[in-house]
Amino acid sequence: MTQTHPTATSTPTLGAMTHREVLEALSGLLLAMFVAMVSSTIVTNALPRIVADLEGTQTGYTWVVVATLLTMTATTPIWGKLADLFSKKLLVQSALVIYSAGSLVAAFAPSMSVLIGARAFQGLGVGGLTALVQVVIASMVSPRERGRYSGYIGAVFALATVSGPLIGGLIVDSPLGWRGCFFAPLPIALAAYVVLQRRLKLPVVKREVSIDWAGATLIVGGVSILLVWVSLAGSSFDWVSVTTALLLGVGVLVIAAAVYVEARVAREPVIPLKLFKDRTIVLATLASAMIGLAMFGSTVYLSQYFQLSRGMSPTEAGLMSIAMVGGLLVSSIVTGRIISSTGKWKRYLVGGSALVVIGFSLLSTIDHATSLYVVGGYMALLGLGMGATMQNLVLAVQNNTRQADMGAASATVAFFRSMGGAVGVSALGAVLAHQVRDSLEAGLERMGVSGSGGGSSIPDLASLPAPVRELYETAFGDATGHLFLISVPFAVVAFVCILAVREVPLRTTLDVEEAAGSVTPVPAAPEKA
Repeated sequence: MTQTHPTATSTPTLGAMTHREVLEALSGLLLAMFVAMVSSTIVTNALPRIVADLEGTQTGYTWVVVATLLTMTATTPIWGKLADLFSKKLLVQSALVIYSAGSLVAAFAPSMSVLIGARAFQGLGVGGLTALVQVVIASMVSPRERGRYSGYIGAVFALATVSGPLIGGLIVDSPLGWRGCFFAPLPIALAAYVVLQRRLKLPVVKREVSIDWAGATLIVGGVSILLVWVSLAGSSFDWVSVTTALLLGVGVLVIAAAVYVEARVAREPVIPLKLFKDRTIVLATLASAMIGLAMFGSTVYLSQYFQLSRGMSPTEAGLMSIAMVGGLLVSSIVTGRIISSTGKWKRYLVGGSALVVIGFSLLSTIDHATSLYVVGGYMALLGLGMGATMQNLVLAVQNNTRQADMGAASATVAFFRSMGGAVGVSALGAVLAHQVRDSLEAGLERMGVSGSGGGSSIPDLASLPAPVRELYETAFGDATGHLFLISVPFAVVAFVCILAVREVPLRTTLDVEEAAGSVTPVPAAPEKA
């Protein structure tokens, strides 16, 4: 049975966009993406200071990151599905408003609990920006041309990753303190809102709307329960315990119910299971999840490594990130350009994922005494691999997806990558806290000092006696290398998945049906904000 999809009404208008018009609209989208990316990186180097100021623990450190990842992950597919039903422009602007409100609350947070709650609210907006920017770009340009613009996305990603820690470090070391890190992105969010209002013009999607509230609720609930279990197990309760069995059992049941609703009940499922009939989508999604788990789970603690193990200031720790992001910037732009000119993409995904495996393997050897030049070299290698992998996995999925399902498909890839990242940050944060605690207790016992050495709290190293400070530095440094070692198998799984992907040349049309000659263009009215 043939159905009329929004693709049929939108193709001519979008296809008629000149390079200049695309760039004008893209400028607002890239500003929005910068805000989404910088929301995490600008806080990275401030976290040790934040946790010390608000009297938090290692678990609190982890949850400041996980809270945003949790809500971002849980809501990404919902945003993607809404993009298939409503005004994409209005949705992006709404995500910017939600993000800005969360930032203001975080800036005035009087305690760790309020800060974590504000970060969770921030994540709602970040989830929207993460999903919608890719969706809107996919609505403007064909997959063949998209590689060209993916280079700009990679550049913005790199810029946010580099400038975020640097700006954050400078702000923390200034009279503004760590609270200034939450104010800094707000002018950029406002600029993105204004540019999108003036420059982004998309066709109106006119079709019957059916929102899958049951599926959305079950997905959010199931993902949240599992992430709470992963992040608290090993610290608040044992991995093998009644609490673990309860959380894991309930989480799995809720996810199973979500799958049933998406497959049998929902008219417009949040995550259309039919997408997973495509081999490329399945393998690319699994690879994205593994890359997210390995990347977020290990690299988020590099700032803590540089500050707590190597004695750097927040600004100095930010400068160290240039090595990894420089590699990411170069490879994302270069591979994007080459892919657009040739239409071939698999070889760059394979090469990039191989570099990711090598980079993680090398970083697993670092400890508290490794030369910083060596650490920087390993980080640059990892950055080269990440830049050639992350955006191009999304491109591979979009190339095999109808325009009518583009929002759900793009958001599904982002969802699983974020899900992997949230699990990685939670699980590896628990491993880090456990290993540091054990190392400290063993070291203090050798020194003839009784007690737990502060448990899971993060110390102010400057106030500690030299022998104890050295013990902390050694514990954090050695534990960081162990996190990368744990990440290696997940990177290997991603590499194997990418090897198994079947390469389909990038089409030069916006829609799969159009490429097959089955779509008859019909003029569409421009969208009004």
